[in-house]
Amino acid sequence: MVDKSEKVVWLARLGYATRGVVYVLLGCLALTASGRDEAQDGVTGSLEYLGSIPGGTAILYVSALGLLGYALYKFIAATYDLESLGNDIKGIGQRVGYLASGLIHAGLSWTALQLAYGAKSEAEDRTHDLATSALTYDLGPVAIGVVGAALIVGAAFQAKQAFDASFMKHISSRAPDATCWIGRIGHATRGVVFLLMGWSLLRSAWFASSEEARSLGQVLLDLRDNRPAFTIAAAGIVMFGLFSLITARYRIIPDPEAKLRAGPSLGKK
Repeated sequence: MVDKSEKVVWLARLGYATRGVVYVLLGCLALTASGRDEAQDGVTGSLEYLGSIPGGTAILYVSALGLLGYALYKFIAATYDLESLGNDIKGIGQRVGYLASGLIHAGLSWTALQLAYGAKSEAEDRTHDLATSALTYDLGPVAIGVVGAALIVGAAFQAKQAFDASFMKHISSRAPDATCWIGRIGHATRGVVFLLMGWSLLRSAWFASSEEARSLGQVLLDLRDNRPAFTIAAAGIVMFGLFSLITARYRIIPDPEAKLRAGPSLGKK
């Protein structure tokens, strides 16, 4: 019988694998003329494409489960401090980032379910719609600006990981030799994309215009006029997806049993 801690580990691995598939597909769609409509919708477009292939509905259900698993793992890791990040300012910051990642991937899981049910209109990329709605409130521009600033901070964190390869401390020594460079390229590209997304949200807040807001896919396609940059960015997204697939197999996940027994630690002194 699989115990609770083993279930958490499998949730994490399934989640990383699903994230990898989605990112690889997004990068490949961006590189093909026939896939640009899907790529413009970012991760949602990738999921929509999965639903259009033979057996796509079943794949979407598995994707929804995987993305939900990833979200749950991030929630558990943040709440129970599975990775021993601590309760100092840096640790709390990283754990809050895990919570944010969990929320994002829970939303993507819901999107995959909507697509599996055939509710395409409910699952479309709503970056502009969300920005428009937020701007109708007094503090809406501030909220959008905060999200934009958070993405820029996230971009800096991705760049740091690309530079010092600190992500490798979570990867088993049995991983393929190329893992470090695949991860560096992937994190660097993700950092650039986060920076552009964050900057678009800051512009949206400053000019009070939802048209400034960009999703991940739209950021990629905005680079099409600069073909070399566009190709490098799309290929880098594919590399991050490959790194996620490697992570699914070789990530070192601490045994969560003791942490789960001790209970939530977020906010403990």
